[in-house]
Order: sequence, then C-alpha cells, then structure tokens
Amino acid sequence: MSKYILAIDQGTTSSRAIIYNPVLQAVACAQQELPLSYPQSGWVEQNAAQIWQSVTASISRALQQAKLKPADIAGIGITNQRETTLLWHKTTGKVLYPAIVWQDRRTAAQCQQLKESGLEPMLQQKTGLVADPYFSVTKLCWLLDNVAGARQDANAGELCFGTIDCYLLWQLSGGKVHATDASNASRTMLFNIHRQQWDEELLQMFNIPAAVLPHVLDNATEFGLTDKAVFGAAVPLLSMIGDQQAALLGQACINPGMSKSTYGTGCFAVVNTGSKVLHSKHKLLSTVAWRLNGNTTYALEGSIFMAGATVQWLRDKLGIIRQASDTEALAAGIDYQQTELLIPAFTGLGTPHWQPQVKAALFGMTRDSGRAQIAAAALRSVAYQSRDLLSGMRQDGINVSCLRVDGGMTANRWFLQALADLCQIPIARCHTTDATALGAAFLVALQLGYVSSLAEINNIWRSDWQLQPELAPPLADALYQRWQRATAALMALDMDIVQQQ
Repeated sequence: MSKYILAIDQGTTSSRAIIYNPVLQAVACAQQELPLSYPQSGWVEQNAAQIWQSVTASISRALQQAKLKPADIAGIGITNQRETTLLWHKTTGKVLYPAIVWQDRRTAAQCQQLKESGLEPMLQQKTGLVADPYFSVTKLCWLLDNVAGARQDANAGELCFGTIDCYLLWQLSGGKVHATDASNASRTMLFNIHRQQWDEELLQMFNIPAAVLPHVLDNATEFGLTDKAVFGAAVPLLSMIGDQQAALLGQACINPGMSKSTYGTGCFAVVNTGSKVLHSKHKLLSTVAWRLNGNTTYALEGSIFMAGATVQWLRDKLGIIRQASDTEALAAGIDYQQTELLIPAFTGLGTPHWQPQVKAALFGMTRDSGRAQIAAAALRSVAYQSRDLLSGMRQDGINVSCLRVDGGMTANRWFLQALADLCQIPIARCHTTDATALGAAFLVALQLGYVSSLAEINNIWRSDWQLQPELAPPLADALYQRWQRATAALMALDMDIVQQQ
C-alpha cells in the first residue's frame, strides 16, 4: 500500500523534492538550482518551463534515491515562493510571459499612485498588505496591460492567473485543476482575509476579470489527482501552502505568540496571531497562516527581500567566495567594530520601510576593506534587518522571547551568533533546514490520517542549536542605531535622486 509523502518545495533559486515516510522522517531529497533574469533595472523574471523542469527533475531523482515508484506515493504537498506571478492559456497551457518574481520592482510607480490616492489604508484593511510591488496584483495588471492580446483573452475567460503553487497544481493535474490555497491567495492583494474570498471591489478597482482567478481552497484538502501521463500514477494532491506559512507550521509555531524566521533567498519573520487579524501600526503584514476545515489562523509577518540572495551576490557578482559556506570562515575574524556597513537594498527595502526604489549601498570602507570585511558586513546586514522586524513586532505589542530559525543561512553558526547578538534574543535552530517542506508534508500527513491534529507537530520538531546573546546590550543598541541612521540617510539620498529624474 502507498505510504510515502512527497513534498515539493519550489523556491526562488531552487526546487526541491523531499520524500517522507509515515512518521515524517525524510528518506530522500533532491534539489536543482534555478536562474533568475534581470532584463531591466528592478525587473526580476524566471522561465516557467525551467521552473517546471526543475520540479520534475527533482521528483525523479528523489524517487530514484528512495528506490520508489510514483505509485508508492500516498499524497503530495506543495509549498512555494509566494507572490511570483504567471498568466497562461486555459486550453493550451502556454505561458504568455516569463514569471514575474516577487522581488520585481517594475510596478513601483503604480504602487506609489495607490499611496498618493489614499487607497493604501483600505487595501491594508481588506488584505492585510501594503501598496508595494512585492504583491501579485500589480504584476498581474502589468501582464494584462503589456502583453499583446492578454487583456482581450482574459476578458473572454481564456486565461489563468496563478502563483507558483497554482501553476504546479495545473501542470501536475494535466491542466484539470485551477486552484490555489488561502495562504497564497492572501498574498495577491485581491483576497479579503476577513471574508476569505476574492474581493469584488478590489477586482473592479484593479480591472481584473474574475474569470482568470483560481478557486481558493483550504491548505489541507483534496486538490485533485496527478495526471498519470505527467507523474506516472494518479496520486492525490493533498496540501498547498506558501513557503513562509509552511515554515511557521514546520517550526511548530501553532500557538499565538510563537514566531519563526526563515533565512532563504529573503528573510521572513512570522508570528502566529491565532484566530484574530492583528493590523500592525509599524507596516508589518497581516496574512493567512493556514486555513483548515474552514477555520483560519492568521499571522503577522515582516519581510526582508535580500538574505541568502546577498550571499549569492558575493558569490556571483563580486566573486569573493566560491560557495555560501565560505562566508563563515571569512567573517570569523571581523569584530563588531568594523566600519563597513552594507544595506542590501538590491531590490528595494521591505519591512518596515517599503521603499521599492532605494538602491543598495556599502558604507564605511577604508583601504583595509576587503573580502572578509564585506562578507561580515553582508551577514550582519541580515541580522540588522531581522532586528527591524522584531522591533516592529514588539512595538505592536508582541513580545518575541525566542526566535526559531530555519533556512539555508542557518547552517552558518557565525551568522546565527551575530543574529542573537544584534537582535538581543535567544535563537533556536530547527533540526532541519527544510522546515518549509516539513510543514507541507505534515499537512499531507494530516489528510492521510498519519497524524490526528496540528499539536502532533510538537512531537516532530526539535532544536539542534541554541544560541544566547553574547554582546553587551548597550553595544548592540549602539550598533543598531548606526544601522538605522545609515538606512535613513540612504533613503533620503535615493529620494533626492528620484525627484531629480
């Protein structure tokens, strides 16, 4: 009898397939990196065919590793990079334009117009989100207005809009299912998180034909079956959930007030707020954590666009490291008094600033500045940004007493100590860097009856590293104040440049 669970983790820079046994132990894992393209300044795109190929290749290798056949899989879960936007034909499945990635800034002017028109408070009240190019709706507007024939075909009901979860479901089902889940829907800026449905007023405001939208389902339910010609067997698709919400579950943050921070391409700190929508006064995002059996759990989120992506910049653009792990040894000898300070606004600034047009800067260089200093400044920039998020949560009345962390950057113990020091908070690293995939797999296990309740995630989660702050609080505060001054100066400088253009 089929008993294994397949979790598909489709991220910004790679796709992963992990196979779990019935007690949610990973028995095989395969991964394939994905390229990003930057056709213009501020534009970030991906090839949809490459995304799909990377997923199928990862699945095949994982099955080979585990010596399993597709029919040995009892259920599939999907977790994904959120907000990345695609548009394709219903009949042919042909994608009209490359995927516009969540980091893309091309719609910054439209978002600024929303703010200047006084519409942001209404958007935030309905969707929990701020007017920023990060979210899907303005990307969809751009596609409809700039791809030849797209608006006409959309109005005729011939096109499908979807985020990556939706696109993978469409592909795996052989084009039979056009659906998304509540967590991904809540990141589009078209979904009313209170009423749990697409918002008609927002559809009219953004001129989006309802026919392009997917059905919104719970995070654990019967989404459909894989097509035998595509997957090799008819296997139930039983969970879909956005990557940060999946990590919140994989980190066993199932009670209000529990929080995690994932360090992947970006960094996302999320705190469970239970059955209540908490609207932030400090530009954190209100979002759906998960919806199960029609009952919604909400979360508050802070978003950083450049975390592991900053380390990739060191590797791919500066060439000062060969692999991400090299940063740990490089940074080890650089103390907190370094003058170099990197603000990695390569794709603008997220929480709490939401400034899409700001550009990155490296301050405080001297003749002694070199590979080691820049590597240390890059890692510490992620810690400083994390403090931005935690400070906003505290100001909104949430006291985060311990931060559970996961993601690729958490393999770097030097970085985790910097995180504990600069944020002045204990850090507990998840026993697996794949907490995101674990969250999606756990929802499949819930559907299959392998577990009976969310509370059973506590039997699986454990921490393998715990770090305490070692830096004196006054010094940590002084360093953070310098970060805040530099960020404010950079935003002011870039605002002057924008106004002069």
